[in-house]
Amino acid sequence: MSQLGGTPVLILKEGSERTSGKDASRNNILAAKTIAEAVRSSLGPRGMDKMLIDQFGDVTITNDGATILKEISVEHPAAKMMVEVAKTQDEETGDGTTTSVILAGELLKRAEKLLDQKIHPTVITEGFRKAANKALEILDGMATKISPTDKDMLKKAAKTSMSSKIIHEYDDLIADIVVNACLAVREEVEGQNTVDLDRIQIQKKEGDSIEETKFISGIILDKEIVNSGMPKRVENAKILLISAAVEVEKTEFDAKLQITSPEQINAFLDQEQQMLQDLVDKIAATGANVVICQKGIDDMAQHFLVKKGIAAVRRVKKSDLEKLSKATGGVIYSNLDDMSADGLGFAGLVEERKVMNENWVFIEQCKHPKSVVIFIRGGTDLIVDETERSIHDALSVVKDCIEEPSILGGGGAPEAEVAKGLRKFAETLEGREQLAVEVFADSMDIIPKTLAENAGLDQIEMLMKIRAAHGEGKKYAGLNLEDMKVEDDMTKIDVIEPVAVKKQAIKSASESAQMILRIDDIIAGARSEGPAGGAPGGMGGMGGMGGMPPGMM
Repeated sequence: MSQLGGTPVLILKEGSERTSGKDASRNNILAAKTIAEAVRSSLGPRGMDKMLIDQFGDVTITNDGATILKEISVEHPAAKMMVEVAKTQDEETGDGTTTSVILAGELLKRAEKLLDQKIHPTVITEGFRKAANKALEILDGMATKISPTDKDMLKKAAKTSMSSKIIHEYDDLIADIVVNACLAVREEVEGQNTVDLDRIQIQKKEGDSIEETKFISGIILDKEIVNSGMPKRVENAKILLISAAVEVEKTEFDAKLQITSPEQINAFLDQEQQMLQDLVDKIAATGANVVICQKGIDDMAQHFLVKKGIAAVRRVKKSDLEKLSKATGGVIYSNLDDMSADGLGFAGLVEERKVMNENWVFIEQCKHPKSVVIFIRGGTDLIVDETERSIHDALSVVKDCIEEPSILGGGGAPEAEVAKGLRKFAETLEGREQLAVEVFADSMDIIPKTLAENAGLDQIEMLMKIRAAHGEGKKYAGLNLEDMKVEDDMTKIDVIEPVAVKKQAIKSASESAQMILRIDDIIAGARSEGPAGGAPGGMGGMGGMGGMPPGMM
């Protein structure tokens, strides 16, 4: 509302809330800090898990930053931006979600002190931008190049990513599985390695224990062999992949048959039977002993297939059929007249097995599979789900190492080295930007400090020891949380991380902090009548913007 010659002029719709200047900044920073605080205790190998219960009463137990923030219903707009940071980190590199959120929260917390000193937000954001660019340079400079097919190094990276997870005690087994899966689907295009994680099918079923988790060079179909008379186990399988139905085609339009004698009915049925027999003869002529069909298989056709000793599976998902084509090297036929022996896929073993109370078909031992399976087992649904999330992180880390084959020592070492480099860089700047770069450097220390705090160590003492080691030129000095001490070289105790994860964490944390700092005015539209917004209050939950809105956590 503005005044014009003493007359009030309404600019905003009645009931709108407007908060500007310092109040707006503080409010956003408080929301972001609260989110960072929520996930902070889950960082590192000694971090704790969170139990999340949604509105339907479904329980999730996890310490994956992206999952935690996705499951809690966040209402504050600035807090939602922090959730986006974790989401971006997860989609881009698959790991480091908690790190990026904690870092963004710390940047804003320290920037608030600069705002109190009357330093303009634009100066702070410019300093942060320069610091982030310099940090990426420092990371590239301290990284160690590896071979993208170095199994030993890839295993170490996978084990490091699992060190904070529920499956930590099985990390040897799982790391082997993850590395084999990534190397199986690795492709080299113009000298550049790529790993398509969509080609690694994740199948999960509760029952047994995590150590029964298996890598299968092939695929699992959650279907059963269609007829009990067919063989349940086929070795050296020649697999025919069909996307058409193995049935007599029905006419497109309504047809009328004039039948005047019973013989005509028999002739009609005999002809249909003959057509199906010819179709099965064609299938058998290709030399196939397993048929995988996307559509239906007629009962009579099944009968003929049983006679020929051919196993068949029907109504398989299109995506599974495509994965099977990549795994077995078979051609998917949509026209049954085109079938030939050359287009058959190969698998060492096709077998129907009982998994808990369901029958699944396992297609294994493919020679050069471009699509593979990780079959996860675990005591309960909750354990299986968290194992899947942990394996997703490990797969992403190995993918990052293959696509950008550079690694760093973990345990807070990269952050401490970046902080050291940024403090030197700050001295080369003039004016107030220098303060912003120093704040960025101090914010990097939150990672080693949090790792120490979550392990029950004195964070200041540990930070001083790490800084001293880095001062002596030990670029990979970090926290060894197995022996609870500062290690001079984290790569010597196999704690390594892909440089891609660290770079993305700094980029996403820095950019979101800059965006939140640049907001100096919040205008919330009037709350709509009735429950249209879904969550109570919708944006109106920002009422007054004085403190945290209801439903923040």
